[in-house]
Amino acid sequence: MLILISNDDGYFAPGLAALVEALRPLAELIVVAPETNRSGSSNSLTLDRPLSVRTAANGFLYVNGTPSDCVHVALTGLLDRRPDLVVSGINDGQNMGEDTLYSGTVAAATEGYLFGLPSIAFSQVSKGWTHLDAAAAAARSFVERFIASPLAAPSLLNVNIPNLPLSELKPPRVTRLGRRHPSEPVVRSSTPYGEPVYWIGPAGKAADATPGTDFHACADGAVSVTPLRFDLTHNAQLEPMREWIPTEWIGANR
Repeated sequence: MLILISNDDGYFAPGLAALVEALRPLAELIVVAPETNRSGSSNSLTLDRPLSVRTAANGFLYVNGTPSDCVHVALTGLLDRRPDLVVSGINDGQNMGEDTLYSGTVAAATEGYLFGLPSIAFSQVSKGWTHLDAAAAAARSFVERFIASPLAAPSLLNVNIPNLPLSELKPPRVTRLGRRHPSEPVVRSSTPYGEPVYWIGPAGKAADATPGTDFHACADGAVSVTPLRFDLTHNAQLEPMREWIPTEWIGANR
C-alpha cells in the first residue's frame, strides 16, 4: 500500500513529521509538501511559472508551490504508481466550518479526491502543537481503519482533533460543518516608508456550533469527522432559475 502525504504548513512542520512517524509502520509513504508555509492557499494551482521539486535531508520532497500543486504534480507525473490513499496534515490549527474553503490542508486532500482517490485531512483544533502525539495516534487509527475496511467510493474526510491527551480524547463523531461569524476586522499597519498595509484579521467565532456540528464535537473533546464533497450546485435554485431566465434571449432568431 502506498500513501501520499502532504500538508500546508511546509515540509519542515512538526505536524507533518509526527504524521509520517505514526503512519510509517502501516504502509509505504511518500511525502510531497510545500517548501514554505502556504496556509490559507485554498485549492489554488500555480500556472504562471514552473514548479521545482527538491529532496530534503529526511527524504521528504518539497515543491515551491501550493498544497494543491504538491498533490497534483505527484499524481500527474512525479510518482511512478498511483497511491492508495492521500493524507494531509497534521495542520497547526482547526479547519472547521468555512475554514474548509480557505484551508490548504483540506485542499491537498481535495486534490487527491478530485483524482478519484480516498483522501483524509487532519488538523489539530488549537495552534501550538500541544499533545501532537495524541493527534498522530488518532490519525493513525483512521488510516488503520481505512486499511482494514476501505470506503466503497472515493471519499474526502475532514478530521479535526482537540489538543488533549489521548486518554481524554472522546471517540470520533460524524459531523456536519458548522458556521462562523465573519472574520475580525483587518489589522492596519504601515511600511517603513509610511505606506498603509493591511493584515487579514483573525477568523470569527463560531456562529453555528449546535449539536451535530464539527465545532460542537471538538468543544466537547471529541474528534470530529466530516465527509465533504465539492459539487457546488445549488440544486434547490435550479428550477427557480429556469423560471427567472428570460424566454426571449438577445440575439435569438435575429
